[in-house]
Amino acid sequence: MTKQLIGLDQVGMTYEAASGPVEALAGISLSVGVGEFVSLVGPSGCGKSTLLRIVAGLRPATAGTVTVAGQEVREPIPDIGMVFQAPVLLKWRSILQNVLLPAELAGQQAAAFRPRAEQLLDMAGLRGFGDKLPRELSGGMQQRAALCRALLLDPPLLLMDEPFGALDAMTRDDMALELLRIWGECDVAREARKTVLFVTHSIPEAVFLSDRVVVMSPRPGRIAADLRIDLPRPRTVELRASEAFGRYSLEIFRALTGRTVGAAGTA
Repeated sequence: MTKQLIGLDQVGMTYEAASGPVEALAGISLSVGVGEFVSLVGPSGCGKSTLLRIVAGLRPATAGTVTVAGQEVREPIPDIGMVFQAPVLLKWRSILQNVLLPAELAGQQAAAFRPRAEQLLDMAGLRGFGDKLPRELSGGMQQRAALCRALLLDPPLLLMDEPFGALDAMTRDDMALELLRIWGECDVAREARKTVLFVTHSIPEAVFLSDRVVVMSPRPGRIAADLRIDLPRPRTVELRASEAFGRYSLEIFRALTGRTVGAAGTA
């Protein structure tokens, strides 16, 4: 049985607004195991990004408890990498300097992490671009650099908030394959992989990447379905054309629209 890394127990979030309280999340209970790739899908405003920030300790839940690696989350946790929809690269720093930023913020000597930063850039197909400024790279290349930055300190947990949402379809597919390779899809031992919690609006992207897809309801966000994606790895582009891939995609669509979900592929 896979060891739990993330545990959510009846987590809720209510905001205080001028017009009164707004309930964003309600009764979220979820377990994510070490080395699992879990995607969150749901309509806009259902609290997916809020849930990611609660796990990171960037925003306290107003109900329930959150644990990461057996410790209750009460403040920002250090051992995570975060990737957002926008690369959020500092425009006045080179790509290499951007990748080294987490080491500086952690009070480490950036020079000591330079070999790892260069290795990550090489692995992400950015060899020779370390001295370039962000504006000199394409959107997909910038997002690769942002992923390298998130991986610099080798965190066991990656939280990704629609990281490919602003990219064109072909670049998005390339980035999905790149992420799976960096995640360690071909590693025999699941414990060797990062644990990934991934937010997306794209059903095909969620099916292609994930071990499990968690479907959230409209606000207040609740878990409408938790589907295990039993497709072979490593995943290939050709897999998207398979009957099984289409069946999982349809199940998620039905869960999102409130229709009955069939038995196949359920967790």
